[in-house]
Amino acid sequence: MRYREFAELVDEVFGPAYGRALVREQVLPRLDGRTPAEALEVGLEPRDVWHALCDALDVPEPDRWGRDDRRQAPPPR
Repeated sequence: MRYREFAELVDEVFGPAYGRALVREQVLPRLDGRTPAEALEVGLEPRDVWHALCDALDVPEPDRWGRDDRRQAPPPR
């Protein structure tokens, strides 16, 4: 996942205003107490940040990928 894709998914799944507020303000314990924006700034992978955000907000797996044309299989764990 690229940073652009992360930003697009934030807008699609959470809405532009709320999603951007989450990225700036939602502290995520799984990211060592960083916000998504801080985690991206220090170089964490956008995919990892995306999953941490979705997990924290209980976003169901099928809803994590936005539009149908973007849907993809979950990453191997």
